[in-house]
Amino acid sequence: MKSGFVGIIGRANVGKSSLLNSLLGRKIAIVSNKSQTTRNNIQGIYNEKNLQIIFVDTPGIHKPTHKMGKELNRHAYYSIDDVDVIMLVVDGSTKLGSGDKYVLDRLKDVSKPVILVINKIDKLSKEEIFNKILEYKDLYPFKEIVPISALKSKNTDTLIKVLKQYLTDNIKYYGDDVITNKSLEFMITELIREKVFNLTEQEVPHSVACVIESVEIGKTSNTINASIIVDRDSLKKIIIGANGSKIKEIGMLARKDIEKLINKKVYLDLVVKTVKKWRDREKYLDEFGIIEKE
Repeated sequence: MKSGFVGIIGRANVGKSSLLNSLLGRKIAIVSNKSQTTRNNIQGIYNEKNLQIIFVDTPGIHKPTHKMGKELNRHAYYSIDDVDVIMLVVDGSTKLGSGDKYVLDRLKDVSKPVILVINKIDKLSKEEIFNKILEYKDLYPFKEIVPISALKSKNTDTLIKVLKQYLTDNIKYYGDDVITNKSLEFMITELIREKVFNLTEQEVPHSVACVIESVEIGKTSNTINASIIVDRDSLKKIIIGANGSKIKEIGMLARKDIEKLINKKVYLDLVVKTVKKWRDREKYLDEFGIIEKE
């Protein structure tokens, strides 16, 4: 039996959550093309015979501009310090930038194995993949470099084999039926927030949080009441939309995913509330689940 914890780190928008979903073969982390989609450390548990890998998906490391940003970085840094292996994910389809160098600088004093994962190779030729490997290999003493495509699930089986070599535990931390450490309520709020991210413009998502107000369990269906939190009234109007059209679309798409998650019919009631400057107020960062107790 081999087991251990693998931290998935990298700058925003490199495909960390998509990779986690691909490795597990099901969706447990929300995905968006907006930065800072992931706000919490989410554990995804991979099981096969005599192997258990606990992947820890983390927020994208970035230069923060408010308290929430500092808290998101803290989540990622905690993962670096508290896992057995670090998996640094980079976007192979973009140029090496200051964001990647910022993350590499944070790893300079790390003594544990660091595996470089070059994602999005479906967008690259074989020559471009080779050149990307050459570009990164001298920047840091990576134990391994693995090119993959999370979108196409290409070479992810090789990644699992590589990671297995660096796991030293022999304890089964979770049962075979457990796929994540997060609660059902957390998963539901994430699905709602994902729809807001994907259906609104760039300025809106970073100012949005989601909380469950109540859940009523029925024999054949559940009633879920949730609030979408924004930090100013102008964004509230955007999310509600003309005659409630946008909030209706958000609710419809979220409900479909929630029903897949719990395998039950769902009645989802959404309201939008304004809480001014919530991203800079510790009380609300705690209340909305951004601050995690380690």
